Amino acid sequence: MKSDKNSRGALLQRYLSLLEISRDLSSVLDLDVLLHRIVNAAAAVTGSTAASILLYDESKHELYFQASTNLDTPLMKGLIVPVEGSIAGAIVTQREPLIVQNTREDPRHFAGIGKSTQFETESLLGVPLLAKDKVVGVLEALNKREVDFTDDDQTLLLALGSQAAIAIENARLFQQSDLIAEMVHEIRTPLASINTATHLLLHKNLDGQQRSRMAETIQRETQRLSELATTFLDLARLESGRNQFKIEPVEIPAVLDDARQVMSARMEEQRLALVWLVEEAVPIVQGDTDKLKQVALNLISNAIKYNSKNGSITIGCGHDKEKVYFYVEDTGRGMLPEHIDSLFEKFYRIPGSETVAEGTGLGLSICKKIVEAHGGSIEVKSTLGKGTRFTVKLPRGPIPE
Repeated sequence: MKSDKNSRGALLQRYLSLLEISRDLSSVLDLDVLLHRIVNAAAAVTGSTAASILLYDESKHELYFQASTNLDTPLMKGLIVPVEGSIAGAIVTQREPLIVQNTREDPRHFAGIGKSTQFETESLLGVPLLAKDKVVGVLEALNKREVDFTDDDQTLLLALGSQAAIAIENARLFQQSDLIAEMVHEIRTPLASINTATHLLLHKNLDGQQRSRMAETIQRETQRLSELATTFLDLARLESGRNQFKIEPVEIPAVLDDARQVMSARMEEQRLALVWLVEEAVPIVQGDTDKLKQVALNLISNAIKYNSKNGSITIGCGHDKEKVYFYVEDTGRGMLPEHIDSLFEKFYRIPGSETVAEGTGLGLSICKKIVEAHGGSIEVKSTLGKGTRFTVKLPRGPIPE
């Protein structure tokens, strides 16, 4: 009898804890923060070793790994879990919770994530995340401590999942509205230029030279809109976690050499000298070659755009006991310290820089997200009138767990 009272008391305490958690979730609008709070709550209320969230992309009919209590490596975000041939997929398809006490004996168990994260799932409780009859994803509690998963665990996780699904949708809407508002604000200027140029082209009194200038304006602003749309989509994918990283051994000197070759014609056009200080014997890093090349290209492109006449660009690479680093340095106009803090904000451009070169104001924000997803950092040092150096530092060897 006393044991039953203790059991009921413990269950009541878990429900009270869940109530507090639900209140907390409703106030969080940062999607990454929200997802980590959900998985931590799922592990706590079910007494599990770990918990994870997989989000569902209905248009592609795919599940992608998004957050876990036992893994803080953003590179794992976006890894695809097949809907057909996985326990999570069965939960999405059936829209019902599922308890698997021994995953080794279940043919639906997908071991791909476990191999990537070095985490072995022995038992699993999963519930669908449903919002307005729409499947948002799957919330999983993994490896129940000491005993098997129970019906009470399932009821608690279902209750948490119900609140979590609504919170995720709210955070997504907030994130999308924020990005869309910024996007709309940024496209107004090129659209206004195109509209004005088009209106003037229709004027009969324009001579051939004037018409040519108007056509060039339309072409330039259309290209600007295209670049803005591309970078905006890159940023949206990175922020939503839908952007997949192809993890492989990466040789940073080779990445920098590829980027140098791509940008060499532009450097020659601007009559910029190249100083190459790239060490060849640099340890590999684990990451996405194309994404890291994207970072290098963006930094070199900025060094070209904001450099002084007949200046130089230094590209260097080296390593220490923990990090592999590379840097891009220009001899351009530099910047004030108060501008450095805002450099990586979306759409931020240093006042007056628009007269020097065009840009979307998204490139550095994307670079920062890519570098941080690799467990690294990006630093800036600048002296007004002398130049700027961007340094990227990445963990050497295997990705730390």
